[in-house]
Amino acid sequence: MRIGVLALQGAFAEHAARLSSLGAETFEIRKAADLDGRFDGLVIPGGESTTMTKLLHDLGLFEILRERISGGLPVMGTCAGLIVLARRVEGGVPCLATMDITAVRNAYGRQLGSFETVAPFAGVGEVPMTFIRAPCVRDPGEGVAVLAEVDGRIVAVREGNQLALAFHPELDADTRIHEFFLAMVAGN
Repeated sequence: MRIGVLALQGAFAEHAARLSSLGAETFEIRKAADLDGRFDGLVIPGGESTTMTKLLHDLGLFEILRERISGGLPVMGTCAGLIVLARRVEGGVPCLATMDITAVRNAYGRQLGSFETVAPFAGVGEVPMTFIRAPCVRDPGEGVAVLAEVDGRIVAVREGNQLALAFHPELDADTRIHEFFLAMVAGN
């Protein structure tokens, strides 16, 4: 299984290391030519969603990624990656807009509002969750499954081939969220 990790900013190295430890082959996506080969899934890590959107356009990645995701490529977006996938963005402008959700930027406040908790994740159980300037989800569309909530806010959703998380599973020792994504990629 070959997974591309968008390597424009954020904890892309941590995602790649986690996926590699679970047996996946990973590669970094930094330019359009990196998308030429075959791959089975994509990770869009955290970072700053406005900057990431600009870079996706500037580097010629935007249209290719949107087409691939819309065509069924499994994708996991974490934190800013959730915002990049959202069709609607409260307090911002949509980017790829492939997922029928509204992302609320900085839902838990700025940097000082960052925190860690443990909460139930559907089909996985209680998992550690690290939130850093985290968004949340509002108004999930009819085909969107809510997988986790914290303090009454939606923090994990799935719509078909897309998994969006407001937290950073790559920063915790628990591997089950990445295992969940790899099972999605494998079609399980």
